[in-house]
Amino acid sequence: QLQLVESGGGLVQPGGSLRLSCSASGFTLDSYIIGWFRQAPGKEREGVICIGSGDGRPNWIDSVSGRFTISRDNAKNVVYLQMNSLTPVDTAVYYCAANAADRWGNHCSGDMLRTGNFDIWGQGTLVTVSS
Repeated sequence: QLQLVESGGGLVQPGGSLRLSCSASGFTLDSYIIGWFRQAPGKEREGVICIGSGDGRPNWIDSVSGRFTISRDNAKNVVYLQMNSLTPVDTAVYYCAANAADRWGNHCSGDMLRTGNFDIWGQGTLVTVSS
């Protein structure tokens, strides 16, 4: 069974940082495109940032540019989302998602991030930014 598990969420003050982890069971993440998505209360889910397989090139939305980064630790089979300079607007449940590169290609496009067309999803971890 292919599963993703997010961790690292919690309460953080505005201006603070958090690092979320996305770990996998049943498959290795380095052969997959990985995306991070979020859903704020009362809002639709939005794609935040993703990373390609192989080339490792990221793609992200404007609102997180310069604040969020995505990275892989293939030895640990984990993908990280480093979030800095957090604001209350970043409060949401954060999900990681995966697409197999042999089906979708190596690159995570902006369109893939916008549509959220990913095959495997985690259950999410809550991030609350509040003073």
